[in-house]
Amino acid sequence: MFNYFCLNPIANVGLEKFTDEFVKTEDVNKAEGILVRSASMHEMELSKDLLAVARAGAGVNNIPLDECAKKGIVVFNTPGANANGVKELVIAGMLLASRDVVGGIDWVLKNKDDADIGKSAEKAKKAFAGTEVQDKKLGIIGLGAIGVKVANVAKHMGMEVYGYDPYVSVDAAWNLSRDVKHVLNVEEIFETCDIITIHVPLLDSTKGMINKEAIDKMKDGVIILNFARDLLCDEKAVLEGIKNGKVRKYVSDFPNPTTAGQEGCIVIPHLGASTEESEDNCAKMAVKELMNYLKNGNINNSVNFPNCDMGECSQAGRVTILHKNNPNMITRFTACFGDLGINISDMTNKSKGEYAYTMLDIEQPSTEDIINKLKSIEGVIRVRVIK
Repeated sequence: MFNYFCLNPIANVGLEKFTDEFVKTEDVNKAEGILVRSASMHEMELSKDLLAVARAGAGVNNIPLDECAKKGIVVFNTPGANANGVKELVIAGMLLASRDVVGGIDWVLKNKDDADIGKSAEKAKKAFAGTEVQDKKLGIIGLGAIGVKVANVAKHMGMEVYGYDPYVSVDAAWNLSRDVKHVLNVEEIFETCDIITIHVPLLDSTKGMINKEAIDKMKDGVIILNFARDLLCDEKAVLEGIKNGKVRKYVSDFPNPTTAGQEGCIVIPHLGASTEESEDNCAKMAVKELMNYLKNGNINNSVNFPNCDMGECSQAGRVTILHKNNPNMITRFTACFGDLGINISDMTNKSKGEYAYTMLDIEQPSTEDIINKLKSIEGVIRVRVIK
């Protein structure tokens, strides 16, 4: 039996996926698994019983990843579960910026008491006419689940699409329209495209990647869309670009004092994944990841440990080990079983940066002696007996 705790309201369509082996607890300190959306966990005292955290969404800035890794707590996210909702809002943001729909609506609101508003609108509408997106060059930085969907829709809208992602996955490549021009240097996006949208995670290497230097290389009148994270853009540089006419519009899904209410900025109140469908998909995916790890020891879509999946265990036992990615760890693990005459029928080991994960299926049940020996090996963080 496993206990789970919800730090945020999680869609029932996801919670209903839990089997009878999983029980919701009202005491976070008794939970082996935590489900979270946006609640910050940085100030939380993490229980020694906590095994996993599943974020019902893509971003994990609200979770102390390093601390979790050091304590052997696997953190999951749900990449792609909310991709369609975000994609639709990106396309909407692009159209709002191109046609100045927001400016036109504001004009109507200000003139709502005009008895001849229809005639007045015919005279005023030229100020909000804008441009079409067909035949425009769209640059997409980051070809993950969202970037690929945006690219494919843009092609159907008659746009010339450029994509940049040095780490594009095989799955993304298969799903990407072959008409998208995959460029090898982000500078080509900056210099070539009329509209630029960014879809990368917030890392030290990506923070502020849309900065003054990048903006200076862009075409005059460029539209910048940011539905990933506000810190990916140096927004003060963006405002300066708007002021001097370099940037036509900046569309962001992240309200903050820098851009809210500023001329040339269309700021949306973080609605990208806020659809019933996205929340449902994220909840279902997070629950599935949590159950699979707690019950079977399988890791899928972890952000702090490597993905590693051996399906359901058909042998007498399964032991999993979260450990540092040090040399000779496998040799030391297998020796513990060999010394006690227990045969390993199947094994897998994966690493991710300084951390690694080993799964071993064995032909006899594990013993307390073996588990204690494994725990005593330098670099071992957590040992679990799955079966």
